[in-house]
Amino acid sequence: MSEPHKNLYERYEPIRRYVEVGFWIVLMTVHAAISTVVALIDARSRAVPRANWEVVTWEVSSHVALLALVPVLVAVERRLSPLARDHWVRFLVGHLLASVLLSLAHVAAMFGLRAAVYAAAGEPYDFGGAMGRWGYEYLKDVRVCATMVFGVWAYRLFMLRLQGEARVLDPPEEGVAPVPEALAEPEGFEPSVQDVPAPAAPPPPARPERFLVRKLRREFLIAATDIDWLQAEGNYVGLHVNGHDYLLRATLTDFLTQLDPATFVRVHRSHAVNLGRIKEIEPLDGGDARLHMHDGTSVPCSRRYRDALRGGAG
Repeated sequence: MSEPHKNLYERYEPIRRYVEVGFWIVLMTVHAAISTVVALIDARSRAVPRANWEVVTWEVSSHVALLALVPVLVAVERRLSPLARDHWVRFLVGHLLASVLLSLAHVAAMFGLRAAVYAAAGEPYDFGGAMGRWGYEYLKDVRVCATMVFGVWAYRLFMLRLQGEARVLDPPEEGVAPVPEALAEPEGFEPSVQDVPAPAAPPPPARPERFLVRKLRREFLIAATDIDWLQAEGNYVGLHVNGHDYLLRATLTDFLTQLDPATFVRVHRSHAVNLGRIKEIEPLDGGDARLHMHDGTSVPCSRRYRDALRGGAG
């Protein structure tokens, strides 16, 4: 099935990082502005009014600290997400522990920013009752972090569908072949030691020949031999096929054991290549190399894997 030269994902990828960072900055800025306005209105009705700069400092410091923790929260979600399928207890305990650590970091950064602003204004900042207030802050942080984690998970799932998520097709189940009557042993027959056949050699491991790729509402097949090169991407392996990228839920080390070692060779800690797709090997200083592929891309080759590359190529 042919695909457009520039699909939606390929058009989005060059600006993806700017959109993601900009989204969180805009979101936190808008939320901080709304919270600050509400807090200023609420401060006027208090018995002991506070200066406007203090109220603004409280709200802005909280959102700035939370914004700084977004990369950590994204990393936690990516790290714990694979546990959701088979290890629910570890998944929940991991998120609970992460929520406590994130809340402590949020409160510490928030109080630090407030103390710095108060010091610049020549006013003392009261840390009294900080631990007692942490319980209140933690309840708020849990709600906020849960919402943010859900948003990160939904966005990541959408990106997988947009980029294309691959999986190995299940091999057909093979039944046990019946024994022909001519070879069947007669009733009451007791074989001698000489008649006992030697144990058969274990069959070679089944290697996937095709992969099913889901991309939004479309499904299509790709052949294993069409893979140009592979790249480790956290808990996924990026399959680079004819200029397109698809993600497979596996580690690079485990996935390479399923591929033909005469065709696919690891050339870097996080890269492997199809030997038949290498166009040129460019030596670099220190024994490293750069592999130029037929699809126009280049793949790094570290010195420790050069011998394996030569052996596979030979």
